Amino acid sequence: MSGAENEIVVGKLDELADPGCREFRIGEGDWPFKGFIVRRGSDVFAYQNFCKHVGHPLNWQPDRFLNGDGSLIMCASHGALYEIDTGICISGPCPGKALNRVPVEIRDGNVVVRAPTDPEK
Repeated sequence: MSGAENEIVVGKLDELADPGCREFRIGEGDWPFKGFIVRRGSDVFAYQNFCKHVGHPLNWQPDRFLNGDGSLIMCASHGALYEIDTGICISGPCPGKALNRVPVEIRDGNVVVRAPTDPEK
């Protein structure tokens, strides 16, 4: 992937809950890049949807990545908790490991993400 084909608009910032999440995929076929964004206030963070404990997706339900009070990213499988702004695991089976960041920016009110050039699978 190169250029605009590895970028997508995930949605409008003002349409995302605060805090809130949304999944995205970039690419086609059997192995698209899978990620998610998290909005907290006017900030947006993006990560690959890949748990650092066992490597499966963090969520079981669409767009559900946060713990009960919306303060941390939570892996639905084993309960690992990650900081929203750093992606660092602070509790659970993988302390100190960090989620893979995804480049994200706000353009004209839209949340735009770009697939990393060498994502972990």
